[in-house]
Amino acid sequence: QVALVESGGGLVQVGGSLTLSCAVSGGIFSDYAMGWFRQAPGKGREFVAAINWSGDNTRYLNFVEGRFTISRDNAKNTVYLQMDNLKHEDTATYYCAAAEENALTYNAIQFWGKGTQVTVSP
Repeated sequence: QVALVESGGGLVQVGGSLTLSCAVSGGIFSDYAMGWFRQAPGKGREFVAAINWSGDNTRYLNFVEGRFTISRDNAKNTVYLQMDNLKHEDTATYYCAAAEENALTYNAIQFWGKGTQVTVSP
């Protein structure tokens, strides 16, 4: 019933920037904590960033902290991931996730997007 659709991935050089978007439909967006995960070829899925209901609390993977910024626009039912100073190690498929909780814990995730590819050329 709830659908998450990512967009904004692509190919960028080391040091470049991309902004990912996740559009949410079929639910009350402001009731959901939102987050981003990523998975590189041959590796497991890892947490990247999360944001609470109102957008006043965020968490980040240490490797991306200071380079990535998660935000949400509840009027547009959309969550964003601004990625600056991209590194080759950031290459992965990025997935949007939602949970009807204040904090986005992995066990509470109810819905996943199908992913968008980010490739950073060395």
